[in-house]
Amino acid sequence: MDGWTACNQKTELTALSRTWCILFLLLGTLKAKDFKNRCMQMTLTQNDVRGKEDCLYLNIWIPQGKKQVSTNLPVMVWIYGGAFLVGGGQGANFLDNYLYDGEEIAVRGNVIVVTLNYRVGPLGFLSTGDSNMPGNYGLKDQHMAIAWVKRNIKAFGGDPDNITIFGESAGGTSVSLQILSPKNAGLFKRAISQSGVSLCSWAIQKDPLYWAKKVGQEVGCPISNTTALANCLRVSDPKAVTLAYHLQLVNLNSPLVHTLAITPVVDGDFLPDIPEKLFANAADIDYIAGVNNMDGHFFAGIDMPAINRPLVKITASDVYDLVKGLTADRGERGANLTYNIYTELWGDKPDQEVMKRTVVDLATDYIFLIPTQWALNLHLQNARSGKTYSYVFSQPSRMPVYPSWVGADHADDLQYVFGKPFATPLGYLPKHRTVSGAMIAYWTNFARTGDPNTGYSDVPVTWVPYTTEGGYYLDINNNLNYDSVKQNLRAPFVNYWNAVYLKLPQVATTP
Repeated sequence: MDGWTACNQKTELTALSRTWCILFLLLGTLKAKDFKNRCMQMTLTQNDVRGKEDCLYLNIWIPQGKKQVSTNLPVMVWIYGGAFLVGGGQGANFLDNYLYDGEEIAVRGNVIVVTLNYRVGPLGFLSTGDSNMPGNYGLKDQHMAIAWVKRNIKAFGGDPDNITIFGESAGGTSVSLQILSPKNAGLFKRAISQSGVSLCSWAIQKDPLYWAKKVGQEVGCPISNTTALANCLRVSDPKAVTLAYHLQLVNLNSPLVHTLAITPVVDGDFLPDIPEKLFANAADIDYIAGVNNMDGHFFAGIDMPAINRPLVKITASDVYDLVKGLTADRGERGANLTYNIYTELWGDKPDQEVMKRTVVDLATDYIFLIPTQWALNLHLQNARSGKTYSYVFSQPSRMPVYPSWVGADHADDLQYVFGKPFATPLGYLPKHRTVSGAMIAYWTNFARTGDPNTGYSDVPVTWVPYTTEGGYYLDINNNLNYDSVKQNLRAPFVNYWNAVYLKLPQVATTP
């Protein structure tokens, strides 16, 4: 049977998949000597773009045995973060050292590592909120890449029935959304969300049409009806569409987290309902979710730059204003209750370090930790065969410009998960290789067996599964021991946000 006949006779292929099958035959074999383009996105200066529309590629790392290529290996598929606005499957790079190079994970854990690209920014997530432009194109790119891995990874020595998806920040949120989508039934067995879940306040855009109109106006499209708007945006210059959304980073009118607007939507198809109602779809998925202990530091540093300036003081009024911005949906009552619980131990004359750490704790809790704990609980409540694990990553930041009290900032975990202390040893100390080795062992054991303690690699301490009664989590740093297994992570604050705050009447919607 020739390729054309095969493409047309595979009944399980969707129309889109059949198109890709035929395109593959037309284009022939891809010479995979270099990373391909990342998807079109704004540069950090936001006055130009990088990447191309031709960007939907993936990269595969295979551990080579001494005598022959291994077979039936666990497969780990990485989904990058970047606020759904930027990012790429190879990650940032210094010379030829790419952040998301999968070699260390693959070799040390004896697994196959896949990284993928997906559309970001307006080209990936803009939506009119109806069928004219439903959105979630970036999530669908991820889905198609995972489906490709499922169909083809056996040819690379992988086990198509043992796929784990993992990601960080918007990638962690993407992982969380992928396990909830009914479109992914049977595609993968396990998932890891690092610093981002589907229940984060910034994960779902509730008023997508507002932002579609803003982008449409910027590029000169009619906004009177969604059909005309969608048709116009589709034929507009992709560079202009990409740059039409601008992320403000100075002189903000509200906290940074509330300005992240080009994100996934509940489209009635890929995401048929709000995330908290979809966890039954993940009942048989083994799941790890966790945060960095100062994940909110990056955001707090933009909202209140003084926290990183030792000679600049902050006031109680500054802290209250930030609380008020974060809790705008619950009004003055929400702001007062939240401020009180975070400052009740300050005393009359709180130390500046105490105040600044409070700001970081507040941002970390609101943006990452509280929704992650909620997601863990919902996964546990809906689980059938799926196991649940919780962690906090607390290896202190290595940024020399930060105050000494700063712990693990947002994205600090990435260098350790991808084995940079081994790949570039001169830039790290032995303690950094200790924590990196442990993370790779836990992550790859989990991918192999569904249990981070059991598999190809030895681990320093047993990671106890998360339960409602015990609330167990693993505190990950370079000093892993029996005391690293802890319980009831920030319980008073988790209980406040979930039992008190959510029951307050909603007086507004966050931007």
